[in-house]
Amino acid sequence: MLKGVSLFANIGVGELSLPSNFRVIAANDIDPKRCNLYKKLHPHTNVIVGDISKKTILNKLREFDCDFVISTPPCQGMSNLGRMEKMDPRNHLVKYSIDFIKTKKPKFIFHENVPNQNKTLINYRGKEVTISEFICKQLSKDYFIVNKNIKMDDYGIPQMRKRSIFLLTRKDISQAWDFPNPKNKILTLKDVINDLPTLDPIVSDANVQTEKVFPLFHKKLERALKVSEFHTPVTHPIRQIICMQQTPSGKSAFENINKFKPRRIDGKIISAFNTTYARMSWDKPCPTVTTHNRTISSHINVHPGRKVKTKDGIIYSDARVLSMYELMLVMTIKPSWKLSSAENTPFLRTVIGEGVPPEFVKLCFKAIPI
Repeated sequence: MLKGVSLFANIGVGELSLPSNFRVIAANDIDPKRCNLYKKLHPHTNVIVGDISKKTILNKLREFDCDFVISTPPCQGMSNLGRMEKMDPRNHLVKYSIDFIKTKKPKFIFHENVPNQNKTLINYRGKEVTISEFICKQLSKDYFIVNKNIKMDDYGIPQMRKRSIFLLTRKDISQAWDFPNPKNKILTLKDVINDLPTLDPIVSDANVQTEKVFPLFHKKLERALKVSEFHTPVTHPIRQIICMQQTPSGKSAFENINKFKPRRIDGKIISAFNTTYARMSWDKPCPTVTTHNRTISSHINVHPGRKVKTKDGIIYSDARVLSMYELMLVMTIKPSWKLSSAENTPFLRTVIGEGVPPEFVKLCFKAIPI
């Protein structure tokens, strides 16, 4: 049994499917809410709540001997979907992972972040270096380093998630840890969620009754709940629902005729990128699940939908974002995880968007040369 420590652990999505001969014995995150969910998902792990940049927290983590480290520092300071402010303090948190690693000298290290870590600058000995350069400068003496920009859909993950991954092996181990072989088949949304019951969105407008807009709402929901307690819709404004009902699979509502383009609450057409108010494609993997996966107006977040004939013409079903259950499937989270519908909240959807698909982590750990 190899024992590990998870740094910047979030709620522990990445380690949900680790092979049985790997066990995370300690985990750390700064956010108590995330840590509480981590404890539910991993009840046998010691969870250290607090800021890893504080010596007291780092010292608590150093009490645990470990064979491997999972390091997933925050990406918000360097993500293309964020502000990408130069020298964002969150980008420097990787230094504390390195401090821990240099002290404990684990056999194996799994480090993950967005591809921009390869060009994001941090301060190192009075000079600006990229995060990737910093990792190599700090650890190349003691570790074999394999670094690769990967697309997770190449590894059988039904999501077009691009990441920069470091796999490090301590040099007293004869064979370096390397990536598993890519899969031959790309999984699409059609492969993963096509057979699930259709769902209508909940209308958020106080003066509009969901059942008036969608007379079959409750029947559809009843069928969906037989599949999973997590297969439920979220709420959207009626103006967004209407424009998405006119939007085909793989298209943005900004391509609709003017009458059905996205509008603000005052009725004016919104100015935004065509990757917003956009439906996914059935014949492609899910776009990257982000922290804003609950919002129609965010990056390609809307269910692909299906053509529906009405007396007024063709509309498209499922004018909504993915349900939590659908998110779980494209994130490769098993339905047997230890959470219930009571945790199905906007917060859970946010932290899911920060996670690493557990089946990808599992594939990597199965490739460790032991």
